[in-house]
Amino acid sequence: MTWHWTGLAVFSLTLLPAGLALLTGRIPHRLHARLAPARPRGWALLCLWIAAPLNTIPRLADAPPAIALGATALACAVAVAGCALAAGATLRTSKAAS
Repeated sequence: MTWHWTGLAVFSLTLLPAGLALLTGRIPHRLHARLAPARPRGWALLCLWIAAPLNTIPRLADAPPAIALGATALACAVAVAGCALAAGATLRTSKAAS
């Protein structure tokens, strides 16, 4: 259980603020060129962040195995969607540059 709390805290302290900053466009000027489509990358980080509570909270609440498995499957789907958003943003940027 300690690892679940630790993972939830680490994800909340790293991915949540970074995702919100990218989503609102509050990034340093020197990183604007590297993070060209900031909003899709912000959504991607938020999708990856939401996978942590979806996976952890049912386990911490001692939910039945079927609910924990369903929440884990949903977390995996949300994480894949976040990765697809990040990949799409990267591809869109590389096509626009060429």
